[in-house]
Amino acid sequence: MIDRPLDLDAVRTFVKIAELGSFTQAAETMQTTQSTVSLKLKRLEKRLGCQLIERTPRYVQLSAQGVTFLEHARELLKQHDHALASLTNARQRLTIGISDHVAGPELPMLIARMNAQDPELLIEIRIGSSGDLLKSFDRQELNTVIVRQHESREDGKLIANEKFGWFASQDWQPRANEPLPVATMPEPCGVRVMAGHLLDQAGIPWR
Repeated sequence: MIDRPLDLDAVRTFVKIAELGSFTQAAETMQTTQSTVSLKLKRLEKRLGCQLIERTPRYVQLSAQGVTFLEHARELLKQHDHALASLTNARQRLTIGISDHVAGPELPMLIARMNAQDPELLIEIRIGSSGDLLKSFDRQELNTVIVRQHESREDGKLIANEKFGWFASQDWQPRANEPLPVATMPEPCGVRVMAGHLLDQAGIPWR
């Protein structure tokens, strides 16, 4: 039986490790050291009397107890944040990062629908490259992001599949002995890299 309250900072640290799958990334996100993150986790595990994270030189994963505790830990932090917010008159803010490849003309309508559900919610939209938005998300500057899939990330949720194609004006004709002019977003741009790779594989010069 647990007779003392849990350290919420340690609980938040555990959740970050679980979500990022890395002690190093959790430390960077929380702007602290890896040793501090490890110490907070050990204290929480000692407090609960069980191992939450199984860590080896090759991987970090939740134990069976960690999987069970994670849902409750998230709910605990959520209720804690709501309790603090209820004592202030400040409007809640939702900051969303949207990749410039995803943002479209329907965005204002979607924001209006969100605002209609909760008029007191302050919605802030930031549009940028997927890589930059993910960095901001890891620094906790954004609540959530909608970006193109990055193979190195496994902490997101697939919401749609994109289709890519080659497009040109109807009267455009390629010029002999000249590189193919390709219009893309400026670097860094994952679509530009993908297009360049495909053209290079096909042996087609481009610029």
